[in-house]
Order: sequence, then C-alpha cells, then structure tokens
Amino acid sequence: MSDATSARCVKCWVHGRVQGVGFRYTTQHEAQKLGLTGYARNLDDGSVEVVACGEGEQVEKLLAWLKAGGPRSASVEKVLTEPSQGDPTWTSFKIRY
Repeated sequence: MSDATSARCVKCWVHGRVQGVGFRYTTQHEAQKLGLTGYARNLDDGSVEVVACGEGEQVEKLLAWLKAGGPRSASVEKVLTEPSQGDPTWTSFKIRY
C-alpha cells in the first residue's frame, strides 16, 4: 500500500487573514467533502490550527486547498505542517471553540 492511500494525520497552522472570514466553517466543509476527521480552531495569535486525518491522498488535497488560500474571503500567508497522531475516536471534522 502506498502512502497516498494509507491513513495519515497532519496538524497545520494557517497564518494570514484567516479569522473572522469563515475560514473554519469553509475548512470543515472541504474536509467533510474529502471524508476527513479532525478539527479547525482559532488560536490566540490570529492563526487557525487544523488537524486532519484520513486517507493520505485526501489529506494532501486539503493541504493543497489550504496552501492555495482556502476560502476566497481569506488571505493565507503561510501554512506550517507536522505529522500528528490525531484521535482514533474522531468520527467527523468539527469546528473547535
């Protein structure tokens, strides 16, 4: 089995104008379309933290969408990523507050 089809979790920090522009909601919508689990939440420094778990190829599609700028209302400056363990009990992609 290749990495593209194996399960994968990634944690991202999305920087730029990403709060107050529907970023978490739109990210949730994209992640659900891709069949991913995880969450998106605002951080105190103005960035958004995204943890996405699922099929590697689908996780890559979400990462590409984030790096391409996410929703039209946002202005993404950079996306930092690192591997994550995720949580096997997650059943959906949620917005955290």
